[in-house]
Amino acid sequence: MTDIPSDTRTAAPSTGEEGAAPRARAGTLLADPAAERRRARRSRRYRRDVKWSPYALIAPFFLFFIAFGLFPLLYTGWASLHRVELGTPTDMEWVGLRNFSRLMEDEFFWNALRNTFTIGLISTVPQLLMALGLAHLLHYRLRGSMFFRVAILTPYATSVAAATLVFVLMFSRTDHGMINWALGLIGVDAVDWQNGDWTAQFAVSSIVIWRWTGYNALIYLAAMQAIPNDLYESAALDGASRWQQFRHVTIPSLRPTILFTCVVSTIGATQLFGEPLLFSQGASPTGGSDHQFQTLGLYLYEQGWFNQHLGRSSAIAWTMFLILVLVGLLNWAISRWIRRSS
Repeated sequence: MTDIPSDTRTAAPSTGEEGAAPRARAGTLLADPAAERRRARRSRRYRRDVKWSPYALIAPFFLFFIAFGLFPLLYTGWASLHRVELGTPTDMEWVGLRNFSRLMEDEFFWNALRNTFTIGLISTVPQLLMALGLAHLLHYRLRGSMFFRVAILTPYATSVAAATLVFVLMFSRTDHGMINWALGLIGVDAVDWQNGDWTAQFAVSSIVIWRWTGYNALIYLAAMQAIPNDLYESAALDGASRWQQFRHVTIPSLRPTILFTCVVSTIGATQLFGEPLLFSQGASPTGGSDHQFQTLGLYLYEQGWFNQHLGRSSAIAWTMFLILVLVGLLNWAISRWIRRSS
């Protein structure tokens, strides 16, 4: 019989005794009621943190929205149903829908609505077409493309007041105005840009075009970069030129983005205020001597802060809001039609 080494015989019982101590300590910890309570509290805190922390993070936005967005909107709607003056905003007299019915009979309201539509159309269509062309050029590899991308965004970062004052000097009716000076070089007489109907609206629209073309171009550029290159390679293999690729690949892929920019530009045109206000002499809210470029925003400002009729101005504000709601519903309907047809 083979003898078992002495160190092996002594190691077996000692291993069991040493392993029993950790198990005993673990059992003591598991059986400790205080440790169990601490573990339960930590578990409850963790569950509460996971459940409520997202709400705490987004709460500041909703608090500011309620204070500076929802409450003014509801209060304006309430004020639109009353006769209330700027000097006594707490003295309200219930008139129901009288403020809205008076708007339907007010020729200045319809004039402002018509000017808002024409200025929005004159500024939005060329703006988006130019933005689409600029984005198409920047989509291809150019030397210093980053410089050009920053440069076209510079007008958007420029102050409205500064940009409008520069355009006022450019469209000055005297020979010192740059536009009339350039027209004089080709034999065209000086144009009174501010006092004409279409000329004033064209001048205001040019400010909007200059400020927002680069912004929309970068939106189009970002959407173009998301188009798969395989589509362009397939079109090139089929012999399509760059213009054909742009028509049959880029434009169909950009339909949702084009619709988005149309809606955003329409909203901006409906709320147009700073450019026509500063373009008028003396920053008058009348939009020219004959109200030739008075927008809905200027008309609201004139009624509320010059004529001091807060009830009427509130009705104008809610009319603009309802117009934007109709624009949003139209956007939703067109989006559904695009998704179904694609």
